[in-house]
Amino acid sequence: MADGRLFIGTKMYSSWSLRGWLAVHLAGLDVEEVVIPLAGGATAAVKEATPSGTVPYLEHRGAKVWESLAIVEYCAEFAPHLWPADRAARAWARSIAAEMHAGFRPLRQNMPMTILNTRAGEGATPEAMADVARIDAIWQAALEASGGPFLFGAEMGAADVMYAPVVCRFLTWRPAVSTAAQAYMQAVRAHPLMQRWYAEAAAEPAEWRLAKYEAPQQ
Repeated sequence: MADGRLFIGTKMYSSWSLRGWLAVHLAGLDVEEVVIPLAGGATAAVKEATPSGTVPYLEHRGAKVWESLAIVEYCAEFAPHLWPADRAARAWARSIAAEMHAGFRPLRQNMPMTILNTRAGEGATPEAMADVARIDAIWQAALEASGGPFLFGAEMGAADVMYAPVVCRFLTWRPAVSTAAQAYMQAVRAHPLMQRWYAEAAAEPAEWRLAKYEAPQQ
């Protein structure tokens, strides 16, 4: 029997769910996965299933954890390697993870996660592109210091978990980014867990698709 449940939204669209899902799997937690189809906002099914009315939501060995960054921190209690061992690097990783969790609203609004589509050149408002530039700078600095291919070294960690949905967005909307950022995106996309997420998104029922995310932006 599994040790708990992880509630997530539609894999095609739910950026926050991807973070929780990656953290749980990287930490090796044994949980049942419960996928709730989304409708472009909070739904009755999500509100009934989770304390905050949002996904992801983790129940594990008596703990109840919501918000993706809280889930990452909970998973790191079982897998400390998700954060860098070095104190200064760990502080850096936590800072950029928190910046991702709290910010970049224009990017979220103009380049939503819709991972089975390509929308090259769309959504590139000045505000969204300012977010893209900041994220590119974050990635370049971390990769230069760590040597990559992930933000803080050879293995995917908590900071990568927080930025994985951004990689998905960039692969869909194709904003111009640095060579270093492109290489990082390819490393994230090639990770076995990301390959699995994309494959499972492609296998979701057609009726789960939402026109607002499938149609080109006007």
